[in-house]
Amino acid sequence: MKELKPLQDQVAIVTGAAQGLGLGIAQELAQRGARVIIADIQTVTGAAQKVAADTVELDVADSTSVDRCFSKIADSFGRLDIVVNNAGVGQTVTPVVDLPDAEWQRVIGITLTGTFNCCRAAGRIMEKQESGAIVNIASINGQNPAALVAAYNVAKAGVIMLTRTLALELAAYGVRVNAVSPGPVYTDFNRTVMAQRCESLDLTEEQMIDKIRAAVPLGRWGEAEDIANSVAFLCSPEAAWMTGEVIRVSGGLEGVAAAPPRRA
Repeated sequence: MKELKPLQDQVAIVTGAAQGLGLGIAQELAQRGARVIIADIQTVTGAAQKVAADTVELDVADSTSVDRCFSKIADSFGRLDIVVNNAGVGQTVTPVVDLPDAEWQRVIGITLTGTFNCCRAAGRIMEKQESGAIVNIASINGQNPAALVAAYNVAKAGVIMLTRTLALELAAYGVRVNAVSPGPVYTDFNRTVMAQRCESLDLTEEQMIDKIRAAVPLGRWGEAEDIANSVAFLCSPEAAWMTGEVIRVSGGLEGVAAAPPRRA
């Protein structure tokens, strides 16, 4: 008799999963038996297509498109069991006093409002079926802010508070809502921000990599699978009595709170 996997035939949407951390999460859920739908504004190719039961183009900042997309998936598959809100953007490294309106609105609009749009759409569906699990990808920046990325810090802090609020509101319907706060993972997302920090601190990329590694108590950068394993756990029956939790997966790093020097 074939052994059932822990997420066997669970219908899961992972946003922002065309590459990087989101792809790692999608792969892990698929390995555990889930039928994964990858939703991303980028074209889904290669490795992502191999793990996906379906792929959809989605701009999480467009609430109408999100509602339509989630409803269509639930109708097509007959249910919606898991939603992982991973889609988000980094911020151009800039002091608050120089931060343009457009950059603030871009980061908040995609990273926080985009997560809200997906939580709301998923919540409506899961509330009716009285089951489901939502996992939001936050950040250690949302708990301990880093300098020069205020919009990103605020967006991720908002994701954490949204997680806890929705967990309370959906508890009566058997829907669980949790979050994972990753530490530094060496993806294209992190590499872009790190390059800007290297410039501001007059460090090479190699020096910056070593500096961050040294700050992590477990002595290494994170891998996508480190985050994916925690997400998959929160989606599984083993986490059936967990909701409103924010799990920090960072090798013991709580945050990078160093103050930058005076500017010229």
